Amino acid sequence: MDNVVYLDYKAKELDNLKSGKKTMIIRGAMGRKLPYGKVNEGDILFFIENKGDGLVKAKATVSEVFNSEQLTKEDSLKLIESNQPKLLLDNGLMKRFGGKRYLVLISIKDFCEIENFKIDKSKYGNMDDWLPVGNIDNVAIR
Repeated sequence: MDNVVYLDYKAKELDNLKSGKKTMIIRGAMGRKLPYGKVNEGDILFFIENKGDGLVKAKATVSEVFNSEQLTKEDSLKLIESNQPKLLLDNGLMKRFGGKRYLVLISIKDFCEIENFKIDKSKYGNMDDWLPVGNIDNVAIR
């Protein structure tokens, strides 16, 4: 399964992935929403920054996925802090995900930059920061 994943531009998530310092992506919510339970080892993640250019710039393979059970605010913060060396969250992202009841931690491998392309988002009315696209060729505009 291919997924398009939006990264926080201000937090320099893409730069941290490029440098190899960041090796884990996080998503979290008060309920079980995407990608909870929907991303698996071996899936391919295609990365776009949330700065408006709409360009997919890199990809990586999912090496491991952790879907939390329902967490207390304290347990949520502890889980994030224990993975912070791999997540490299800035204060803004720490506030965004800290305290969420459900967290998904996604370890990646084989990160590489790719030739930039845009995607057709017309099938995704509810724009989220995680789009399960099935096959990237179905949405790629090259």
